[in-house]
Amino acid sequence: MTAPEKLDENQPPAARHAKGRGAKFVYDELRREILTLELAPGVPLDETSLSQRFAMSRSPVREALVRLSADGLVVMLSNRSTLVAPVNMVGFPRYVEALDFLQRINTRLAAKFRTDKEIKRMHKYAEAFDKACIDNDYLKMSATNRDFHMAVALAGKNDYLANAYGRLLDEGRRILHMHFDYLARSTTEGLLTSEHFDIIEAIRRQDVAEADRLAHEHTRQFHNRFMNFLTARYEDDFDFETSSISELA
Repeated sequence: MTAPEKLDENQPPAARHAKGRGAKFVYDELRREILTLELAPGVPLDETSLSQRFAMSRSPVREALVRLSADGLVVMLSNRSTLVAPVNMVGFPRYVEALDFLQRINTRLAAKFRTDKEIKRMHKYAEAFDKACIDNDYLKMSATNRDFHMAVALAGKNDYLANAYGRLLDEGRRILHMHFDYLARSTTEGLLTSEHFDIIEAIRRQDVAEADRLAHEHTRQFHNRFMNFLTARYEDDFDFETSSISELA
């Protein structure tokens, strides 16, 4: 019988855990760190350093970075250097404008075409989001928030609108983490609300107008809370018109 491979205790934990797992492991780890802002916007990602960190050749690291680039989470420059993608706040109003449109139309369609099975799926993800809030798990919160809203969108039976909405939700996950952090620290606003369940109830009743109103209100609340975060965090030194989050990290 072959003896089990002995772990090198001098290797960092990430390297020991990554050994033999390849590009997917690197992709998953870096994606998690970018989404949770452990890797700040604008931080350089050096292939050689990452290869050493994960104890693997540069080829799977490069593959992982290419995947992250396709997700819009890193920027691969012409000089072969790679940076964590900046979060450009100049475009935030346009982002919210697009999010509001797609959130409303997908929620309206869900109210028209939902099935009982889809209502149960929405409840499942809304409850998972609430549990993540209680656990203060930001990564799970942003994931279950996306799952909930995509369950709504898929109930609308329009794949084009649902896919476009999904891309916007993914793009906004780092903003959402900053938003969550503000709410978690706030004494006036909380993470747990009835908003998701109110939307589900309107969809269940097939009340298209109410579903539309609640979806719009949900976007407005996100916008207002995030602007409150910016005001509280960067009131003295943040220029909304010219700065990006990468400049503040």
